[in-house]
Amino acid sequence: MNRIVLISGIVIFAALVGVLFLNLGHDPSAIDSPLVGKPAPSFALKAVGTGETIDVARLRGKPAIINFWATWCGPCYLEHPVLVQNARVLGNQVQFVGVVFNDTEQKIQAFLADRGSAYPTLLDESGKTAIAYGVGGVPETFFLDRNGKIVAKYTGPMSTEDIQKNLAKAMK
Repeated sequence: MNRIVLISGIVIFAALVGVLFLNLGHDPSAIDSPLVGKPAPSFALKAVGTGETIDVARLRGKPAIINFWATWCGPCYLEHPVLVQNARVLGNQVQFVGVVFNDTEQKIQAFLADRGSAYPTLLDESGKTAIAYGVGGVPETFFLDRNGKIVAKYTGPMSTEDIQKNLAKAMK
């Protein structure tokens, strides 16, 4: 075997292992979004069940949590009761909104009937809102301050502690 090819292969392999090793222990939910620090992209979507159109501008005045999810998403299924519980506890202090894409209204209504609901769930039929927010997978959650500026993004299913930690940034 050619010695140069063997040495090159070993160097490339060692570099890859080094990169992987350096990233061990990093929290994938801590991925920064280029939207943090900027106004939330605008949208106007219909609420599941009522057909009421909700515009993101309506969320101004209070901190808001926008959670992108889907009924076919296992982590979303586990996260949903945490969001519902927190929405009930935080009541009038924080506005929660769920945005569902790549799904049907019938499946969403069945999901909500089974898992509960405490805030508006909006259907992003075209997926344009998820694209505007840079959603790469679900669940992904954005935390907005009272002026509609994104102050944090969380990727993956959240615990109450995760919600409180990120919401504190929106309450400043």
